[in-house]
Amino acid sequence: EKNKKEYIERMVKWRIERGVVQQTESLVRGFYEVVDARLVSVFDARELELVIAGTAEIDLSDWRNNTEYRGGYHDNHIVIRWFWAAVERFNNEQRLRLLQFVTGTSSIPYEGFASLRGSNGPRRFCV
Repeated sequence: EKNKKEYIERMVKWRIERGVVQQTESLVRGFYEVVDARLVSVFDARELELVIAGTAEIDLSDWRNNTEYRGGYHDNHIVIRWFWAAVERFNNEQRLRLLQFVTGTSSIPYEGFASLRGSNGPRRFCV
């Protein structure tokens, strides 16, 4: 009874890690088939994440400048002004959550919102 909690935590960790070893090794092998390991080795984990997933800090002016409007909306439409005013009040985490809700991803391309991609290729953020 004294170490039951620790035992359960370690058993769960062992089973989970053991259960994904093959998948993790396959993922790493596949990654290195696409990207030369020598090129990746110059990056630390944070830099590599930035290169692969893009920046996590949202540049609101970049987002706004690379947004298109449809259905009668335009940059000066009252609803659009309300939208951007609300987004300006959001902290970065809230902006990332909004972006993920709308686009399906919270990552921003390395090149910024101009390089945002949809499931069928390049696609600008659209309201």
